[in-house]
Amino acid sequence: MATVIRKQNNAPASRPSRAANPIELPDGMRDRIAAKAYELWYERGCRQGRDLEDWLDAETIVTEEIHEARE
Repeated sequence: MATVIRKQNNAPASRPSRAANPIELPDGMRDRIAAKAYELWYERGCRQGRDLEDWLDAETIVTEEIHEARE
C-alpha cells in the first residue's frame, strides 16, 4: 500500500490585491518619485534587484520635501 503525502498550503487567506484599490498620487508626484528613485539607483552604483528599496526611499524623500515646503 502506497502512502500519499500532501503538501500543506501555507498561503495566507485571501489577501486583497493592491491593484484592486490603487492609491492616486497628486499630479506630478509619481514623476518626482520616479526621478528621485532613478537618481538614488544611479548614485548607489546602479544596483540591480534593489528597485523597490530605491522607490521606497524616493517616496520618503519626496514626501519629506513636500512637507518641509508646506511649513
